[in-house]
Amino acid sequence: MSLKNLIFILAFLPFISCKNINKQSPNTAQWRGAERSGVYEEKGLLKNWPAEGPKLLWSIDSIIGNGYGSPVITEDCIYIMGEVDSTGYLFAFDLLGKLKWKSNYGKEWSRPFPGSRCTPTVNDNLIYICSAYGRVVCFDMTGKQKWAVDIINDLHGRNNHFGISESVLVDEKNVYCMPGGRDTNVVALEKLTGKIQWVSKGMGEPPSYCSPIIISLSERSILVTFSMQKLLGIDIKDGTLLWSDDQGKEGDTQGNTPLYENYYGNHYIYYVEADGKGAVKLKLSKDGSRITTLWRNKDFGNAFGGFIKVNDFIYASAYPRKIWQSLDARSGQIVDSVKFNRGTTIFADSMLYCYNEKGEMGLMKPEPKKLQIICKFKVNKGTKDHFAHPVIHNGVLYIRHGKCMMAYDIKKGNV
Repeated sequence: MSLKNLIFILAFLPFISCKNINKQSPNTAQWRGAERSGVYEEKGLLKNWPAEGPKLLWSIDSIIGNGYGSPVITEDCIYIMGEVDSTGYLFAFDLLGKLKWKSNYGKEWSRPFPGSRCTPTVNDNLIYICSAYGRVVCFDMTGKQKWAVDIINDLHGRNNHFGISESVLVDEKNVYCMPGGRDTNVVALEKLTGKIQWVSKGMGEPPSYCSPIIISLSERSILVTFSMQKLLGIDIKDGTLLWSDDQGKEGDTQGNTPLYENYYGNHYIYYVEADGKGAVKLKLSKDGSRITTLWRNKDFGNAFGGFIKVNDFIYASAYPRKIWQSLDARSGQIVDSVKFNRGTTIFADSMLYCYNEKGEMGLMKPEPKKLQIICKFKVNKGTKDHFAHPVIHNGVLYIRHGKCMMAYDIKKGNV
């Protein structure tokens, strides 16, 4: 509970690892990239920026309203959510920043830190979103609503202090989300109709701020997500709870997406959170039915800014300290740190992109024993807090700062 009065929690977090993860269509665009890891498969990007930053291609001011969720980009469209006068809208823009359409999805968060939280998920020509009040909606590519389920009112769910921040996960059949009810803790909804496929009691806790992943093993596939204080492993076939990892009573701010790694046939799960056990490495049994703790490090904590794993090292900003850190994923020991205000981390083309809460975008090479910010620039447009995770697509860096979305050219040779 120690963070509740300090900061608003979004639902996030990542790593680089051996390829693994979701049994999803290749036509999926979602939160934190293809594997929800914060890793973008881009090449030929700038390794240094001018003092004023890379070229600003365009910006959208005010139209999108308040929000902390990231945009998601397909080959011809940008989707983003925002709150305008307490109403939530899904916006579609072309790649030059021109508005194509906007669709009302109902009431959106207007309490502390007003604005949308979720990042849309685009899967097989359908768009899935969740409001901070728990309304899960499916839209077609023209912005027409196909179905909606209110997971608070219809499924007896519960909200949390800062509003539901989960970016829903979609696979070949279902949409997965957490109502957080005592008996309706996690649900699978058929993705074309919204009909309930199964309900899991989980551990009966209210929801956290986590966006889930799916681990696909030979024997079963497992949904991995956080409720308020527990990491859950749920069989996606029928909602059976396989295992859980308890954070104790130190906090409820599980805001980062876990990372799964298949390392030469060994299965590992990593997570990082802010006010419980910090960074954790678990070993998953080959059949997915059990977990074993390998290490925990309370000094490597992060609330909702994501983490990245490059080779044998993990990188993230610290909370509440205003530094970036590197951690040895084999031993769980912190290796180095560099002073830079806390924030979010993504990765592309061998570089870490560090966007801090002062609005500085920094570029860092992942050298675990010698962390340094190579270059940085200040994001001067936008409103309120710098919480949204940046996105990289086809050589363009997208940054959302409140009511403003900016597109920067970071392709080598274009400057």
